[in-house]
Amino acid sequence: MTSTGLKIKKGITQRLINVPGWRTSRKILVIESDDWGSIRMPSTEVYNRFIENGFKIENSQYNRLDSLESNDDLTCLFDTLTRFNDKKGHSPVITANCVVGNPDFNKIRESGFEQYHYESVEDTIKDYSNRNKVLTLWKEGCEKGFFRPQFHGREHVNVVRWMEALKSQTPEMMFTFDNNTTFSGSGDYNFMEVLDYNTSDDLVLMKDSLKEGLDLFEKIFGFRSKSFIPPCYTWDSNVEKTLAENGVKYIQGLVIQSVPTGSFGNYTRKYHFMGSKNKFGQTYLIRNSFFEPSLAENNDPVGECLNRINLAFKWHKPAIIGSHRLNYIGSLVEKNRSDNLHLLTELLSKIVKLWPDVEFMSSDQLGDLITGNN
Repeated sequence: MTSTGLKIKKGITQRLINVPGWRTSRKILVIESDDWGSIRMPSTEVYNRFIENGFKIENSQYNRLDSLESNDDLTCLFDTLTRFNDKKGHSPVITANCVVGNPDFNKIRESGFEQYHYESVEDTIKDYSNRNKVLTLWKEGCEKGFFRPQFHGREHVNVVRWMEALKSQTPEMMFTFDNNTTFSGSGDYNFMEVLDYNTSDDLVLMKDSLKEGLDLFEKIFGFRSKSFIPPCYTWDSNVEKTLAENGVKYIQGLVIQSVPTGSFGNYTRKYHFMGSKNKFGQTYLIRNSFFEPSLAENNDPVGECLNRINLAFKWHKPAIIGSHRLNYIGSLVEKNRSDNLHLLTELLSKIVKLWPDVEFMSSDQLGDLITGNN
């Protein structure tokens, strides 16, 4: 297909996403940001160690740029958000989709790689420098309304597949483990697809992890998470009952749900639209805009995002922007954070100028509006 043909197909797809489902005349804008609380690359020193040992990760943006958020990352992000207000005086709000735990590397090693153990993210941050204020900043941002934690998983690792790989004890896996990462040692793969499975029997462990994670979320933040975003947009619909039983009313995602088949990388598809419901009464919230400058394949992430927002508003849909944490992380590459916050400033400046009646909301607030629970 020619480049012109691809552009036409892309434009049609963007419009079709916004055709069915819940509508509103209000200009509602939501920013959903995944991966907060999860480990990735612990430090620049560890990254350099990987490079020195021949791991080809220079083009892996997640491994090159992403790390557990620091005090500075949050402070700089919050400073940017609070420069702007909607027509009601509310700042833009990051729906911070958080994992609440990470692998406990010491206990896993002590078990001889036979048993998986995790620790609370509250314990994880104690092992990282410049993270001593992270928990306080999360809660302050939540109280002030511009950083709204929601649930993304107990941890951001496929426990079954990662433990299988560790039991092989290959030099590559032992090196990545000894450096406190879940990196597979190949390409960009970090065992991130939490709810993918080898067999449907794995669903028992996955449902347990969701329940434990949602309980731990409440313990950390003091409230139940109303929404959930499945990691890598991959999940079996059978887990939705467990989510519903544990307080999740809204499922964030794309128009396409990747449904596991037991074969990694091979999925069937289910389609959802804005405001559609499943048999448990849960409502789907569909991302129709994206701001991913660290991953951008084009040179105008602001313009591309504005175009998608415009389409959403023209079709009387809320604009839900997907924007992963790595865009705002500077502990590995400070320029990544500073450049992208400059772009975020540009984006928000144009949004409030183009749509002075815009309303900033979190995912759970939008869900409450759609379902009449507000």
